[in-house]
Amino acid sequence: MRKLALSDEILMSVEKPARYIGGEMNVVMKDPTKMKVRFAMCFPDVYEVGMSHLGIQILYDMFNRREDTWCERVYSPWVDLDKVMREKKIPLFALESQDPIKNFDFLGITLQYEMCYTNVLQVLDLSGIPLNAKDRTDSDPIVVGGGPCSYNPEPIADFFDFFYMGEGETSYDEILYLYIAERESGHYNRREFLKKLANIQGMYVPQFYDVEYHEDGTIKSFKPNIDGIPTRIKKCVDTDLSHTVYPEKPLVPFLKTIQDRVVLEIQRGCIRGCRFCQAGMIYRPIRERSIEFLKDMAKKMLDSTGQDEITLSSLSSSDYSCLQELVYFLIDNYKHQYVNISLPSLRIDAFSLDVMNKVQDISKSSLTFAPEAGTQRMRNVINKGLTEEDILSGAMQAFRGGWNKVKLYFMLGLPTETEEDVKGIAQLAERIAEEYYTIPKQERNGKVNVGISTSFFIPKPFTPFQWTAMAPKSQFLENQRMLKETVREQLNQKSISYKWHDMETSELEGVFARGDRKLCNAILEAYRNGCIYDAWAEFFDHEKWIAAFNNNGITIEFYNLRERPKDEILPWEFIDVGVTKNFLWREYENARNAKVSPNCRRKCTGCGAASFGVGVCKEERLPDGSSVNYDGKDTGVNG
Repeated sequence: MRKLALSDEILMSVEKPARYIGGEMNVVMKDPTKMKVRFAMCFPDVYEVGMSHLGIQILYDMFNRREDTWCERVYSPWVDLDKVMREKKIPLFALESQDPIKNFDFLGITLQYEMCYTNVLQVLDLSGIPLNAKDRTDSDPIVVGGGPCSYNPEPIADFFDFFYMGEGETSYDEILYLYIAERESGHYNRREFLKKLANIQGMYVPQFYDVEYHEDGTIKSFKPNIDGIPTRIKKCVDTDLSHTVYPEKPLVPFLKTIQDRVVLEIQRGCIRGCRFCQAGMIYRPIRERSIEFLKDMAKKMLDSTGQDEITLSSLSSSDYSCLQELVYFLIDNYKHQYVNISLPSLRIDAFSLDVMNKVQDISKSSLTFAPEAGTQRMRNVINKGLTEEDILSGAMQAFRGGWNKVKLYFMLGLPTETEEDVKGIAQLAERIAEEYYTIPKQERNGKVNVGISTSFFIPKPFTPFQWTAMAPKSQFLENQRMLKETVREQLNQKSISYKWHDMETSELEGVFARGDRKLCNAILEAYRNGCIYDAWAEFFDHEKWIAAFNNNGITIEFYNLRERPKDEILPWEFIDVGVTKNFLWREYENARNAKVSPNCRRKCTGCGAASFGVGVCKEERLPDGSSVNYDGKDTGVNG
C-alpha cells in the first residue's frame, strides 16, 4: 500500500489536496526495486496547468513503455503547500510513488514559458537538489531542461546539467542506455557521464562551454572548454510522426484542469512563416501524422479515458491535408456519445463553420480570429498571410451562421508600428460590427459583440524579429491608451470591448527571452527574495525583480530596447534549429519592406529546414507551385 508523503492534516489544510496525491486514472505504477532508471518529469507550474501539457503525457508514456524505467510526475506546489513544506522540511515528492525527488536518477523540467524560471528553482530547492549544477554530486539527480524556452537556455544555464534540444521521441533511449551502462560499470562519475552525453545529437551541457564578453556587454565568443564536443548543437527531429509513441491511455486528473480533454496532435510544425512566431520556426519542417494513425489514436484515447471532448492540436489546423476526412470521421463515430470536437488554430471559412455547427455543444458562442495587426501594411510586415477581405468575409459567414460574438487577438508594439496601425485595430473591429448590421434585423441573433484583446509584442530567438528592439514601456502604454480612445470614437463603440495584457510581465519576459548567462545570478537572487509564480498576476512582484537586476548590473534597456546588428553573436546562436541565420535576416529585411513571403507549400523560401529531409521539404512540387505528399495526394495551394 502506497503511503502518501503528506499527512491528512496537511492535505486538509491546503487548497485542492487532489493536486498532491496521484493515483489518477491510467497512472503507471511499477516496482521501484526492479527499475534501473527513475525519471521525474516536471512541469514547473501548478498541477492544473501542468496536467494539460501534451508533451509530458507523450514522454510519460514513452518512458514507461521501457521495462527498466519508471517515469513519474511532479509539479510546483501551490504557495500554501510551499510554505508548509519549508516550515516542516518536507522534501518535494513524485505523485506516483510519493518518493522524494532527490532519490531519482533524472529530473526533467519542461520549459514552456519564461515566467516560470523561479518555479524551476522552487522545485530544485524543495527537492533538496543544489540550485547550481556545479554544486551537485554523483548522488544528485541529473537535471535536464527541454521545451521551447530551452532554445535560448542561457538565462538559466547555471541551474541545469544539460538541455535537450529538439523532440523528445528521438534520443532519450540513447541517453538512458548510456546512463545505465555508466552506472553498471561500477565507476559512475557525473562529469564523465555528461562528457559522453554531450556527443549525442541535441544535447547541450552548459558547464562545457565558456562565454566571453566585450566591454559593452555583448558576446565576444562562445566555445567549448573541453575537447571532443560539438561547437554547435543540432536539434533532434522526429522523422516519422505516424510510427512513433503516443499516449493511448492518457492520464485523467481528479480535478478540472486548464484543458480537461483528450488532445490529438495532428501535425507538428507550420507552413505559414509568421515572423513573430517562434514555434513556427523552431518546429520546422511541418510533418503530418497519417489519417489512419489519428483515427486509431482518437478511438483508443476516447475509449480509455471516457472524456467528452477531443482537441485536434496543431499550430495551423487548417493546413492539415486530411482535416475534413478526420473531422467527419469523428462526427460520424462519436456524435451519439456527445463528444465535442475542438479545432483551435482554424481559419474561419465555410468548412470550419459547418464543423462547428455540427460538433460543438454551444449555443453560438464566440468565434476567435487572430489578425494580430489592424492594418494590411502591418499584417504584411509580420507575414500573417491574411487580408482584410478574409477577415470580413469570415466574420460575415459566421454571422450568417448564427454567431454574434467575435474575439479578435492583436499585438501592440510590432516593428515599424505607427499610430495608424494602432488605430487600425479599433477601425477593423468597427468594420466587423458594421458587417453584422448589414444583415436584415429579422435575421440577426441579437446585438453583435466584438471583443478586442491585445498583448505586447516580445521578440523571440530564431524568428526574423530576433534582432529588433522591443518597444519601450512608455510606448506600449501610450498605444494602449490611444487604442482605448479610438474604440470609444467608433460608431458601434457599445458593441466593442477591449482587454489588454499586463506590461510589466511582458517587459520581464522580453529580458528572459533574449537574455544571456549574466541573468542567472539575478534570477537566483529574485527567487531567494521570494519570487515564485511570476506568471500569476497576484504573485508577480515587479519591484523585487528590478532590485535583483540592479544588484547584478542588469539593465532592461540592454536586452529589450537595443537593435542588434546582423554580425552580433546572439546568446542562442550555437544552436542549430535548421532555420538559418541568413534566412531569418532576409525575412527581417522583407518585414521592414512590408514584403510578404509565400508559405512552404506554395514555394520553398530556402529556410534551411530541408536539411532534415522530412515533411513538407520532401513533397514533390507541381508546376503551379502546389505540392504532392508521399501518398501522391494533391495537397493544393493553401493561402
